[in-house]
Amino acid sequence: MGLNEDVGRRLRMLRRERELSLSELSRRSHVGKGTLSELESGTRNPTLETLYALTTALGLPLSAVLSDPPPTGGRGPTPPGVSGSAVTAVLLERYEDEAAVTDVFRVSIRAGAVQESQAHVAGTRESLMVLTGTAVVGPPDDTRTAGPGVSAHWRADAPHVYGAPDGDVEGVLFVRSPLAQDPRGQRVTSRPGG
Repeated sequence: MGLNEDVGRRLRMLRRERELSLSELSRRSHVGKGTLSELESGTRNPTLETLYALTTALGLPLSAVLSDPPPTGGRGPTPPGVSGSAVTAVLLERYEDEAAVTDVFRVSIRAGAVQESQAHVAGTRESLMVLTGTAVVGPPDDTRTAGPGVSAHWRADAPHVYGAPDGDVEGVLFVRSPLAQDPRGQRVTSRPGG
């Protein structure tokens, strides 16, 4: 199954598990109903920005709609990346405990590009370890600059940016998102059918 079909299947399952119509998820995420329908049918390429808008509206981390990463230490094909206006992210690992999900992504930020990311689920935090290049990341009014071997941390439940002013950037991004709770205070699964 390709990326488009896999993302579409997972997105549709999550929407239905939450008993949301296409129209309601479209309203909550600010993603057009036609775009959402095409994503769910697997006929539209998902962008990083669109997937974050949808998973945030569902109260879930991005990994909820992406293919599972290969087993730790295992050999297998690298899952496909999802690209946005400046960032390409490949899910490497996904850890879930009683309180949160931590997604680990290999990211590339294109030289000279800036990607504006909307707020994620309340309580989400991000940390970028830069491998090569110089990244400018974090809240637009309080960015952090990090070069090779340096980490930058910020709250991701507010708008934030990713930029690479001086050349391409390669890094590892950690995104820690609290697990959703239902009205009775029960933990809500962050994977379709789980």
